[in-house]
Amino acid sequence: MTCTSTDQPAAQDPGRGSFRALRVRNYRIYASANLVSLTGTWMQRIGQDWLVLQLSDGSGVALGLVTALQFGPTLLLSLYGGVLADRYAKRRMLIATQALMGLLALVLAILVATGGVALWHVVLLAGGLGSVSAVDAPVRQAFVAEMVGPALLPNAVSLNSTIFNGARLVGPAVAGLLIGASSGSTAPAFFVNAASFAFTIAALAGMRAAELRPSPPVARAKGQLREGLSYTWAHPDLVLAMGLAFVVGTFGLNYQMTIALMAREQFGLGAEAFGLLSTTFAVGSLAGALLSTRRSVRPRQRFLVISAVVFGLLTVVTGLMPGYVSFAVLLVPTGAAALVFSVANNSFVQLGVQPQMRGRVMALYFMSFLGGTPVGAPLIGLISEHLGAPWGLILGGSVCVVAGLGAAGWLARGRRVRPAGGLRPAGPPEPSR
Repeated sequence: MTCTSTDQPAAQDPGRGSFRALRVRNYRIYASANLVSLTGTWMQRIGQDWLVLQLSDGSGVALGLVTALQFGPTLLLSLYGGVLADRYAKRRMLIATQALMGLLALVLAILVATGGVALWHVVLLAGGLGSVSAVDAPVRQAFVAEMVGPALLPNAVSLNSTIFNGARLVGPAVAGLLIGASSGSTAPAFFVNAASFAFTIAALAGMRAAELRPSPPVARAKGQLREGLSYTWAHPDLVLAMGLAFVVGTFGLNYQMTIALMAREQFGLGAEAFGLLSTTFAVGSLAGALLSTRRSVRPRQRFLVISAVVFGLLTVVTGLMPGYVSFAVLLVPTGAAALVFSVANNSFVQLGVQPQMRGRVMALYFMSFLGGTPVGAPLIGLISEHLGAPWGLILGGSVCVVAGLGAAGWLARGRRVRPAGGLRPAGPPEPSR
């Protein structure tokens, strides 16, 4: 495909700089809109949690149910979303999913504003939002490669994480201010989130189609779900990455819950302290995402293993901290380590698949990374309740360390990054260790 745009060469030549992917016009407008949209998403999360507590008289069970409904559909629908991503034009699919999520947020906002909201409305709308999100996520991840190409993909993935964590710093604070200024009403937060989807839709509609790099569409056929599973299983490097993602996502990345338990149960502090600890972890995550923007090639398997072990060790040490201040200080490097691992793993998987398989493989990746949350979070919560809040961190981090060491032993026996079945991964080849 020939294009004379001045933005296009930047996609072919990765160049240097932590923000080099922003030289691509399509990605630049998408990233800007995504920052606005994700800020609205974080506002929705805070507003929704607060609304559930208002409607249920502070029921933790109700809050857990609503949270599970937003993550549960990942297990059921993500793989199908990956099939759709490989089969249809990703940009059009994203416009549709973003519009649906905006509509769901608007319905909730109107129900709250008119005083007609009930808990079952929130439960139903949370399930709908989770279902659309489960389809949207693999499509969105696969579309990044079409905007920037393989050379800039690691940097774009890192920038996406930077934007996500930047929004996590701003969104909850803005939501809290709006809810407080509205005498406890969560409607303004939902209205803002509904409007924020318009920015992403406008960015997608305003892209230059000639500058995209769409993968060849996969024709509709039977067995495409099984084909995605078979393709992944035939590549030991992808199996390793997804195995590490499952363990870390299930047992290590439960910080929203473990931080709350540490603040309340271990240190005897209130919501303000919990909010400060969450912000501290987010600052570390943002730093880790910014560090990851320097990467320009596919990570090595050894790096994935080391980063998983480092994150696990830091989680254990964080759980051993005796006081609030030392605990807060340790959350910064732990948050950074979590994001370094997440970004590296995401880039590793995306750059190791053929373009026509990327949607299905990324769907499997998200199922691995998030699918264990409904099991891991209650388990860590149970451990924390019976043994004490620090043990949720200590045991969760220990599992990550053991998994990382097991993966290191697997690599030491010579199981390296080697395409199976004559298939070659996309992107520049990298040594395996």
